[in-house]
Amino acid sequence: MSALGTIEAGSRHDLRVGKSPDAPDENDVLDQASGTYGYVHSYETASRYDGPGLRVVLFVSGCLLRCTYCHNPDTWHLKDGTYVSSKQVLDRLAGFAPALRSLDGGLTISGGEAMVQMAFTGEIFAGAKALGLHTAIETSGYLGDRVSDKYLSDIDLVLLDIKSSNPETYKAVTGRDLAPTLRFAERLAKIGKRAWVRFTLVPGHTDDPDNVEGIAKFVAPMKNVEWVEVQPFHQLGEFKWKAMGLPYVHAETPTPTPDLISRVIGQFRAAGCNVR
Repeated sequence: MSALGTIEAGSRHDLRVGKSPDAPDENDVLDQASGTYGYVHSYETASRYDGPGLRVVLFVSGCLLRCTYCHNPDTWHLKDGTYVSSKQVLDRLAGFAPALRSLDGGLTISGGEAMVQMAFTGEIFAGAKALGLHTAIETSGYLGDRVSDKYLSDIDLVLLDIKSSNPETYKAVTGRDLAPTLRFAERLAKIGKRAWVRFTLVPGHTDDPDNVEGIAKFVAPMKNVEWVEVQPFHQLGEFKWKAMGLPYVHAETPTPTPDLISRVIGQFRAAGCNVR
């Protein structure tokens, strides 16, 4: 069992590895019964990017996808996170709660993938709601089939990453299948759960017009989707890949040009999406 640590403030861009070397594999905690303890990378206290208002963002450890352009590969494995209790997280969050409420903000849990540690993050979402906070999750939706209605009821907004509409492209850039994400998106639409869809634009990988068109046509009829957010690829996480001894295939991948970004935004807008 990992030793209980201290939840660390910092940045999603901080490299954190080897914090809990005896942690289980991320595949082995999917069906854990208790969420009292879990593994966390860090938290930020003043984000205006990960949901409405001013937000605390909690980055949890554990992810089953292996996105080739991931800027946080140090969140893939539980062993790289710090072992903490949900009470520690909520006690820290309580100190920020009055300011967050006054600034129309709240808590966003990102990662990694929050659904890997569903019991742990579920306790935190429920605790945040008890503090009167708006709650959001950033997720690939890959594990959405196993998420309970109760878990979703404590989440106000889903930031859903749809990385591709083409199953082959999705498998190439994530190592996983696309279908679970689409099923989760359809479930959110059916229950009317507020969502923002996020699409990472990677030149030469996800920028094919047909790929973009497929996402746009899939999302456009969903009345629960308030925004599609186009996220241009960047290389801010390259140093992590190198430090961790991982092969980084995007060393020569350029950032999207303004013309490419404009074209993609135009495709989403033409399909009827609110896009930014």
